[in-house]
Amino acid sequence: MAEKEDFYKVLGIERNASDAEIKKKYRSLAMKFHPDRNADNPEAAEVKFKQIKEAYEILSDPKKRSAYDQFGHAGVDPSMGGRPGSAGGEGFSDIFGDVFGDIFGAGRQRSGVQRGSDLRYNLELSLEEAVAGTEAKIRVPVLVACDECNGSGAKKGSNPIICSTCHGHGQVRMQQGFFSVQQTCPTCRGSGKQIKDPCGKCHGQGRVQETKTLSAKIPAGVDTGDRIRLAGEGEAGERSGPAGDLYVEIRVKDHEIFTRDGANLYCEVPISFPAACLGGELQVPTLDGKVVLKIPAETQTGKLFRLRGKGVKPVRGGPVGDLLCKVQIETPVQLTKEQKALIEKLGESITGGGKHHSPQEHSWTDGVKNFFDKLTG
Repeated sequence: MAEKEDFYKVLGIERNASDAEIKKKYRSLAMKFHPDRNADNPEAAEVKFKQIKEAYEILSDPKKRSAYDQFGHAGVDPSMGGRPGSAGGEGFSDIFGDVFGDIFGAGRQRSGVQRGSDLRYNLELSLEEAVAGTEAKIRVPVLVACDECNGSGAKKGSNPIICSTCHGHGQVRMQQGFFSVQQTCPTCRGSGKQIKDPCGKCHGQGRVQETKTLSAKIPAGVDTGDRIRLAGEGEAGERSGPAGDLYVEIRVKDHEIFTRDGANLYCEVPISFPAACLGGELQVPTLDGKVVLKIPAETQTGKLFRLRGKGVKPVRGGPVGDLLCKVQIETPVQLTKEQKALIEKLGESITGGGKHHSPQEHSWTDGVKNFFDKLTG
């Protein structure tokens, strides 16, 4: 068997390192070499991860560290008289739980306490509500702590007892020769406690289903995909654990007039043929009310007019966007004979006047002519 590397070298610390330095280095290395963070070579990362865990368990314990300093690995080796079931014999699932429990303070601990699940609520808003902000009342089905037993799961007046199988550890270990396997206690499911007299309301679960009515303050400027976090409004944790969070996810409904793109709003404005030719004024809607848009003479279809500051103020800060109005010249329909005759007369006057009254048409015609000249040339 290969000789183990010195524990101080494994953690990259001096032999006189303080307890705080040992813990800080362990956390840093555990995060760096966790297999989930090393997808390119998880096997090698797992080996290194276990070495780090074993070194930390020995050097963080004053008695084990003293024995290691005096006798080296022999002083802490279970086969040489050390404590059985040390870090060297732990399964990777145990290491995984320890690291995330120690570093993040979350997840299932030895006591069985577990943080409640986060929830998501999809909230539809109108464009006006999203731009101005609002306060929405939402109803959410959620697991809450049982008020009869205060989340313990035990009948009022009684308490859970220490599990007779794992003796309160929440884990059981089976050992065969040099190998040991540690797994969640099948009796208490990792809590370390048994409920002999369960609560009649929650049937020993510690949580019951309810529908909560909450008030969610929606800030001005939100857009589709934005999320608002309501801390502690998720599901209650198991065995009196902390509650999760509720995330309200925003979806802004389509608007009949405006289209939103970030901080800007867009709309299409139909104008008549005479207004496009001669110019004029046109009332345009905004989210703040109507404004007058001046249309210059000889306006072409598709032209964009920008109304500054009539857009949206972004929820994360920044200048207010603009409203961009795209004019569309509307062709008149259901013409009378007299109207058709007038248009024909106008058309003859325009085409026969010797001036280029339709610059885009002449430009396009010239382009087509050049195209065919090149093909035949």
